[in-house]
Amino acid sequence: MNRREFGKMSAGAALASAWPMTAQGPGAANKVRFSFMLWALEKQAPFDQCLEWVAEAGYQGVELVGEFQSWSSTERETIMARMRRLGMVFDAMSGVKAGLAEPEQTEAFRTQFTEQMRAAKELECPKIILLSGKRVEGLRAGMQRQTSIDNLKWAAERAAKEQIDIVIEPIDLLENPTIYLASVTDGFEMVRAIDSPNVKVLYDFYHEQRSFGNLIEKLEKNIEWVGLVHVADVPGRHEPGTGEIDYESIYRKLAELNYSHWIAMEYYPTEEPVASLKKSRIEAQRALKQ
Repeated sequence: MNRREFGKMSAGAALASAWPMTAQGPGAANKVRFSFMLWALEKQAPFDQCLEWVAEAGYQGVELVGEFQSWSSTERETIMARMRRLGMVFDAMSGVKAGLAEPEQTEAFRTQFTEQMRAAKELECPKIILLSGKRVEGLRAGMQRQTSIDNLKWAAERAAKEQIDIVIEPIDLLENPTIYLASVTDGFEMVRAIDSPNVKVLYDFYHEQRSFGNLIEKLEKNIEWVGLVHVADVPGRHEPGTGEIDYESIYRKLAELNYSHWIAMEYYPTEEPVASLKKSRIEAQRALKQ
């Protein structure tokens, strides 16, 4: 299952040092780490080979989108051993299919989130990515927003006890016309209403550019609520620099704003995977001056 399919269904460092990192603020040391959302490689090679490619390209982390749900206990142990050997961590994971904004899905959402926290602990992953689910016609005004806030408050309280952060990800309407949360502007408003240090927004520049643009101004105004960024260019979801997004300026702004969380590449390579990933990382580090 790739991440696009998952969105529609719901309409590094040593492991020991990575696990406690939760709810960092913009005042932290300006040293970001790089990960890759693995689904974008999985059509090219098996899971294990993709891990090897990401590590060879110099990345410290990998992000998952439900792959772990089919792993046996033995497979999880084997994969964790491989991650340690490669010097990488799982920095973020999605997998909750029930939409947090859908009132009739609340029970399923909370059950699935509890299961997701258990998996996150087993995989030593400190961050869970959540999607809103679909817009529901016929509900009274504001009901889906309130459902989202109620579910996120419930999840935040339980995640905090496990030192787990939550990021909510808006998805553009071109990719999923039925999605409820489609803009980072609405996402930032939502997390401000929750006002919890472990609930932030996943700012996916690809999705936001496709729908609304104005990427840097929204980044400047909301940096304290950005818990993760995703990188791909428009059009095509390929390497940064292949399309219309000025990623050099975005990276410079992230450095200026002392962004200290992960930068996750999430694109389809147009070149040999290791060379592509390495080039994207080096270009980002150069712009970040690190």
